[in-house]
Amino acid sequence: MHHTIEVHNLSYRYPDGHAALDGVTLRIEPGEKVGLVGPNGAGKSTLILHLNGIFRCTSGSVHVCDVEVCEQTLGKVRAAVGLVFQDPDDQLFSPTVFEDVAFGPMHMGMREAEVRRRVAAALEAVNMADYQQRVSHHLSTGEKKRIAIATVLSMDPEILVMDEPSAGLDPRARRGFIKLLRDLPQTMLVATHDIRLVQEVFTRVLVMDHGRIVADGATDAILGDAALLARHGLEL
Repeated sequence: MHHTIEVHNLSYRYPDGHAALDGVTLRIEPGEKVGLVGPNGAGKSTLILHLNGIFRCTSGSVHVCDVEVCEQTLGKVRAAVGLVFQDPDDQLFSPTVFEDVAFGPMHMGMREAEVRRRVAAALEAVNMADYQQRVSHHLSTGEKKRIAIATVLSMDPEILVMDEPSAGLDPRARRGFIKLLRDLPQTMLVATHDIRLVQEVFTRVLVMDHGRIVADGATDAILGDAALLARHGLEL
């Protein structure tokens, strides 16, 4: 069976000995959109950074698209998993939007015509088609977040993994962002504190606390369990 993401008994310790992940096991099927919630320090970001090999497991295993994440497979894994950081300024570093979105395809050695096609398609997908010649660092937070997603979409990933994508957005930008996440076809795992975003976009929720997954189920069931949410520092 093809699982888009399969994590088995994943543990991770920081160099100072702090256990950030403690036996995490999860599967995400093709096309699923899953929210990852939990208090600060639960391990959400640490888990996400294992999915494209930025962090390597202390023990256990991570597979994406049936490929084990390890030194030899990093190129394949990073082509399959588009990682969008919480702060878009970590992702945008070129003079223009076009150059930011073209960066990945150019590094994959694509011809100019294919790079241009991919940039146009990625910007179209995030409703930013007219922004190719704009200066990335002059944009609003909401615009930057869309461009950061486009830099990942231009690589045509099978999976989108995001960390706090709605942080810092005003209400209008947030509404547009929710529609964007709903419309994108990729399999998604999104770490967020934004419970309303979870309600509106994701059919399944994972709850993390103290480096473990403490609940995994349908969004309505998890968010309807007030005692569970309270136990793990979450509220609607």
